[in-house]
Amino acid sequence: MVRFERFEVEQWMDTYETTPGVLNIAETCAESVSIDELVRLSEDEAANPLQTGTALTYGAIRGSPALRGRIASLYQGEQLSADHVIVTQGAIAANFLVFYGLVGPGDHVICVYPTYQQLFSVPESLGAEVSLWRLRPEHGFLPDMDDLEKLARANTKMIVINNPNNPTGVPIPTDLVRKIVDFAKARGIIVLSDEVYRPLFHDGAENNENMPPSAAELGYEKVIVTGSLSKAYSLAGIRVGWIASGDQAIVERLAQARHYTAISVSQLDDQVANYALSPAVRRPLLRRNISLAKRNVDMVKAFVERHGSLCTWVAPTAGTTAFIQFQVGGRPVDDVAFCRDVLDKTRVFFVPGSRCFGRGHDFAGYVRVGFAGSTAVLAEALQRLGVYVEHSFRQ
Repeated sequence: MVRFERFEVEQWMDTYETTPGVLNIAETCAESVSIDELVRLSEDEAANPLQTGTALTYGAIRGSPALRGRIASLYQGEQLSADHVIVTQGAIAANFLVFYGLVGPGDHVICVYPTYQQLFSVPESLGAEVSLWRLRPEHGFLPDMDDLEKLARANTKMIVINNPNNPTGVPIPTDLVRKIVDFAKARGIIVLSDEVYRPLFHDGAENNENMPPSAAELGYEKVIVTGSLSKAYSLAGIRVGWIASGDQAIVERLAQARHYTAISVSQLDDQVANYALSPAVRRPLLRRNISLAKRNVDMVKAFVERHGSLCTWVAPTAGTTAFIQFQVGGRPVDDVAFCRDVLDKTRVFFVPGSRCFGRGHDFAGYVRVGFAGSTAVLAEALQRLGVYVEHSFRQ
């Protein structure tokens, strides 16, 4: 029997997010849209999101050529084509498939930390040894190359990064992404870059010279990127994600492994995804979501500044999440008890950092806030949370 740890963040969400009257600022997707809203956003009035005359067979096993071509076009350069892409049921299935197909006993994996627990717990469950590459707030939650040098071994099979990062909302800048990829290339190590929050950069995705490149764009074939339409594209409900790699042998290996986990994605989901990634829809959808994220993160920033004696953070500049530490008397609060008490007394719901992103006492006092949902919900949640901390922590 495969041994696996409890997936703490998903367990926490499953337990509490349906609490009656909840103000959910734990959710990490940009505010969801309907198909009707996609059509209204579209700059091409003639386009149709669904081909209703299509027979609902399994469809293309790896995803339709049209959708895989759209996904490949998200990456600059000529390294990726439709043949380098596999469509999956969300990024969570994409990440699982990468580990399932490539990692096992005797392998060593280095993974940034904190990050989505799947990225280190799944390779451990498959028998690999995992070293956690600690991201420190005093370094802006950026990876330290000296630490990577110390962690690497002769049997290091894979380096796992998450860019932009969940839970911190901090992107790895261009020069550092290049250094990580160059480090791996010199040693023949695979790089898995979970880019599920790309391209939700708060200073824009169009003509933005400061936006770091995807790891897939840096000329190393053994880079694997995963992504989805759930976070930056507001379409979690269609369950479409992907794997892309310039190494055709890796793609074929993962395609073979995929037969054990899925035949294909839904043809309806495939069609909606292809429509959403068409230039006429993708551009206005991203503009909407970047504007939403920027507006809402400014609200969180105002909250942190207003309560600066009680909480600190590294301000996120991408993605949909912020990692905020609450302290009383210079000591981190018990974040698990804090989250439960806030939920009980205010119906504001977010995620405890030590339980859902740490091991032992790591990230004590931290909570993850998802800020890219409804602006009205976030405003009400922050107002209630402000009253709570003023009353509870200043007595």
